[in-house]
Amino acid sequence: MPIPVSYSIRNLWTRKLTTILTAGGMALVAFVFAAVLMLAEGLEQTLVETGSPENAIVLRAAAETEVSSQIDRQSAALAEIQPEVAQDGSGKAVASKESLVLVTLPKRETKKPTNVVVRGVGVRSTELRPQVKLIAGRKFQPGSREIIVGKSIAERIKGGYLDDTIRFAMSDWAVVGIFDAGKTAFNSEIWADADQLMQAFRRDTYSCLIARVPGRKMFQDFKDRLEHDVRLTVQVKREIDFYKEQSEVMSKFIRILGIAITTFFSIGAILGAMVTMYSAVANRIREIGTLRALGFTRISILGAFLAESLLLGLLGGFVGIAFSSLLQLLTISTMNWNTFSELAFGFRLTPSIAAYTIGFALIMGLLGGMLPAWRASRLKIVDALRES
Repeated sequence: MPIPVSYSIRNLWTRKLTTILTAGGMALVAFVFAAVLMLAEGLEQTLVETGSPENAIVLRAAAETEVSSQIDRQSAALAEIQPEVAQDGSGKAVASKESLVLVTLPKRETKKPTNVVVRGVGVRSTELRPQVKLIAGRKFQPGSREIIVGKSIAERIKGGYLDDTIRFAMSDWAVVGIFDAGKTAFNSEIWADADQLMQAFRRDTYSCLIARVPGRKMFQDFKDRLEHDVRLTVQVKREIDFYKEQSEVMSKFIRILGIAITTFFSIGAILGAMVTMYSAVANRIREIGTLRALGFTRISILGAFLAESLLLGLLGGFVGIAFSSLLQLLTISTMNWNTFSELAFGFRLTPSIAAYTIGFALIMGLLGGMLPAWRASRLKIVDALRES
């Protein structure tokens, strides 16, 4: 006959102080565990959402990033006139030849230098990136040394406010607009006219070509046509796949390092739960003997004490998730290892992360309560009842 779960709940409620301390330790570990997963998820989603499933990106063959890619003007012009590229009402290709450079700019608060991506774009760039919305000012005039900056740049970089001036490439660039690209990497970029940017940095090649190629078959035809053209040395990827690859290395590093640290911390939480449960067994020996005398089996005793330990883990898990969810209000920045530029992103809590955190907390509770529960179940009835 099993012991009701309410019995375990009442025992935890009776020992409020030890319950709070033990559950608090587990909550702290669960908080760190969830925060690490949320950090990796936030970075991955920020980069993945930067790309569009309908856009194709054309890069130099073997290039891993846009910054390291070079496409000459003739190759870019040839790529954008392929029949798979979507056209507007006037018959013009929906494509954008873009150039990326890294510049070093001072941060607003600390004045410390940081790397920032400056993206040279064409007139079609905002059409290809509908998530980019101008929230202040206006778009830059083609052929001018005007720029628009992402929301994160405006907040973090000195001179990033509207009507300010940012100096790079030995030129002053007027900030005429601020855009919000949602939770994407574009928020950490500066956009300028592509031809002006290439002229300022004395470049005669683009970094990539972005083209609207809707449909799986159209994309595959476009990819095969360009990659097998002997006149070209390019690779073609879905934009969303390209940015997903960009996030893999860093997100995996964060997850592995974070889980390793959390596992180390969890040992302390498990030992805390174990001490609490051993204390509970020592203080309730006569009670255990009475339960056995009433007909409850060893398995029932084992299950009751394990239930208490699992409830402690469950409580710690929910508290840890509750506090970690507040991290979604924060935005942090780190270096993008692929472009070596600063990237701003936020924490992301997903149902799967919440489930993993609860599961991790339950495992801590199970490991912490297993030995004490086993000891409680092995007590002999006569010896337990003799305890004073």
